[in-house]
Amino acid sequence: MMGGSGSKGKGYWPFSGSGGGDEPVKEGQEQSLSRVRSIRNATPFVFTRRSSMYFDEDGDLAHEFYEETVITKNGRKKAKLKRIYKNLIPQGVIRLDHPCIHVDFPVVICEV
Repeated sequence: MMGGSGSKGKGYWPFSGSGGGDEPVKEGQEQSLSRVRSIRNATPFVFTRRSSMYFDEDGDLAHEFYEETVITKNGRKKAKLKRIYKNLIPQGVIRLDHPCIHVDFPVVICEV
């Protein structure tokens, strides 16, 4: 799916109040239908997002971590950077400084 970051792929459309698809409501889905109806009055703004940064073992925060390794080849020492993938902890959900408009907001805000 192109542009897969939207919520249409998750099965609901938060701003229209419909289920996002053409499938009929089955028994046992009353709870999910009530959740969709409560989202109808949702705000078009996004206040938090998942961070793309990680903490390493020392508590440093960065997008990527590298380790310098020294390789000896033919008597010559060469330094090389090796990317670290293990023992990294995601930063988690962070609050945005300024609210953003949701990607699925269905209204044209500015017309050129």
